[in-house]
Amino acid sequence: MTAVDVETSLIPVLDLQPLLDGEPGATDALGDELRAALQDIGFFFVVNHGVPWSLVETIYDTARRLHGLPQPDKDAMPMSRLWGGYLGLGGGTSYASEIAGEVRKPNQNEAFFIHEGGYREGNHYPDLPGFESDTSTYIAEMSALGHRLLPVLAASLHLDPDYFVPHFDVPSVTLRMSHYPAMDYEDNEWGLAPHTDSSIFTFLPTNDVPGLEIRPAGYDWIAPPAMAEAFLVNSGDMLKRWTNNQFRSTAHRARNASTGDRYAVPFFYGARDDAMVEAVPTTVDREHPLLHEPITYGDYQRWFLNRNYEAVTGQSASTAAP
Repeated sequence: MTAVDVETSLIPVLDLQPLLDGEPGATDALGDELRAALQDIGFFFVVNHGVPWSLVETIYDTARRLHGLPQPDKDAMPMSRLWGGYLGLGGGTSYASEIAGEVRKPNQNEAFFIHEGGYREGNHYPDLPGFESDTSTYIAEMSALGHRLLPVLAASLHLDPDYFVPHFDVPSVTLRMSHYPAMDYEDNEWGLAPHTDSSIFTFLPTNDVPGLEIRPAGYDWIAPPAMAEAFLVNSGDMLKRWTNNQFRSTAHRARNASTGDRYAVPFFYGARDDAMVEAVPTTVDREHPLLHEPITYGDYQRWFLNRNYEAVTGQSASTAAP
């Protein structure tokens, strides 16, 4: 089924300039906007976010250079259970999400993962000038953006502004540099099949090549509009569990909708590996009983990784989420 285009007004826009300027009441006001966005849609834009857009342009160019390397060079840097690195075309299947459907085919994209924090031991890096420093700079800027949203997230749940901060002092973050080649897709085949993310927030910078589709509550698949120098952000499974399902982990999928190459650089922001994720007190009461058992952030990530990439990690995972 083809996604339909939608008006920009469907996706809420959070302007962080008042927060950056330290305006009184900015955190609470943005918290109200965030709560509405994550209860109703599960995606939102952030503008005036404080990330220099030149860094985004650099990271897109870095992804192009990386995937332009000879195949043997990429294959020599394999992603594994404990190391970030290269995942070849068709190397993963979206088993961890029930919404993937009954017919699950390998995802038709190649990707390079760079992890910081969490349980991984390190990353492979290609022999490309500036690659490690450029990706490290970008990861630091994006981690800072995630950190800026923590008081806003707390305000959205009527919690103390610093409620989440101790859980993110050493955040688990991943930069995924994806390449979707131009191709004709078969039935039930995707660049990235319908899924939800495992993280707290996923930041997607504006992409000049279409292909992303999302499915908010009350809608079928839609193509979100583009917004200049903005990040499209979605919440993930761990935030859904942390909020006792009050906030959504919204389905999305991707195909290359062009006749050329498509690159994407999603950034996944999460809590420290041993952070205990259990429903915050403002989301549980007589009308809203506890829906999930507590689990550490890292344990859920390991299940998710093994479920989708068993051939890479060498470890199997239960069909149902822990």
